[in-house]
Amino acid sequence: MKFLSTFSTHMARRVALAGIVAGTASLAGCYVVPVQPVNNPGTIVYAPAPQPAAPVTFAARLYPANDLAASYGMVSAVVTNDLHGRGTFSTAINGENFTGEATRVASSAREGVANGAGNRGSYINCRYQMNSATLGSGQCKLSNGALFTMHVGG
Repeated sequence: MKFLSTFSTHMARRVALAGIVAGTASLAGCYVVPVQPVNNPGTIVYAPAPQPAAPVTFAARLYPANDLAASYGMVSAVVTNDLHGRGTFSTAINGENFTGEATRVASSAREGVANGAGNRGSYINCRYQMNSATLGSGQCKLSNGALFTMHVGG
């Protein structure tokens, strides 16, 4: 009887050891498979945020259109467009500096007005029309009656 008891203890140990070995061997070849695939976007490229457009500056030339303006000759001016329908206007005529604003006419994307006040009390009024994004023409009148033909851009 003692033999049977020792035999069954040995057998139970062997069965237990065989179960452990079989369990370990079966788990060694397993791996976990995700239920949902991982979203791999690949290489992420970050684009810089768009910068607001910088103002554009145009040279303008004022050519005499009457005898009073002829005494001043050709006059240079500068128009800076902020790209929102407004800008600045500046010129110097006969030693007087004029500064002011250039604005597009509300009903037109091409027509505009530019006005400047001089540092000696004179003023200048201009009307212009842009023929393209960078070229335009118009007329300017000085407060003393001098008339100019204006060319913008170029």
